[in-house]
Amino acid sequence: MDLNETLRRVYRCMRVGVPALLIICSTVSLPHASANATMDQAEQADEHAVGKTIPSLKESENKDMKRRVAIIIDDFGNGQGGTEEMLAMPVKLTAAVMPFLPTSRKDAEAAHKKGFDVIVHMPMEPKQGNPKWLGPGAITANMSDAEVRKRVEDAIDQIPYAIGMNNHMGSKITGDERIMSIVLEVCRERGLFFVDSKTNYRSVVGKLAVKMGMPPVANHIFLDDQHTSSHISKQMQLVEAWANEHQNCITIGHVGVQGKKTAEAIKSRVTSGMQNNVNFVGIGDMVKEVWGWDPAPILPSKSN
Repeated sequence: MDLNETLRRVYRCMRVGVPALLIICSTVSLPHASANATMDQAEQADEHAVGKTIPSLKESENKDMKRRVAIIIDDFGNGQGGTEEMLAMPVKLTAAVMPFLPTSRKDAEAAHKKGFDVIVHMPMEPKQGNPKWLGPGAITANMSDAEVRKRVEDAIDQIPYAIGMNNHMGSKITGDERIMSIVLEVCRERGLFFVDSKTNYRSVVGKLAVKMGMPPVANHIFLDDQHTSSHISKQMQLVEAWANEHQNCITIGHVGVQGKKTAEAIKSRVTSGMQNNVNFVGIGDMVKEVWGWDPAPILPSKSN
């Protein structure tokens, strides 16, 4: 049984009151991959350098249903290239908006008005890389528990209509159980899920999420880890293939210097027939449908 299948079963058991089965989590170790060291080093070139395929969601029990694809677009919030093009996409996307930036609120409101899902793109310290890429309000490993909690709460309050969160960079933080436990606790209190962007193959997010009764949501494929139209188009083909095999696929692209190129490549694949083969859904739709996650927030958001 692979790790994701184990996590899926444990999560289901917890939802029906069988916490004893959590012992499964402590007995499962991630498979060793020869590329791990390379992947850890690659983040110095930003999160795009991470490999393309990582463990899947649970497969849907209804094999006849149309496959689902959730496209998350990171780095909204700073007037980045491709912002308008992404917001004009003919299918539903999820806008991951960085907090504390000039257009954070504007981009979140525009995405919500379009009918897209909105999540917080939370800056987190990487193992390597340029600190300037983090942006304001980042979580770093030297912070106290109270400081981490305040950063997460403030970030959620910054982004209107946020229903979830994912990590911006963060290979160091997503491997830190102390910090990620606090991040997930705040998300749970506020009714948000957390999407592990998978910038670190040794991430503890999935394990902690299941332990806390939250869905272990994770990225499968980066679309624009190489900034060429042909590569992004190829990645979209991989997304469709992944969805066909596993029923669901979560994929991440970006606005930014090459954002217009990414938007053009996505739109080209979508309109050339892909939308006839898969359902493009918001990440919130997928999390609700796959994991049954529909929480009532314990603490209301100040931003909505």
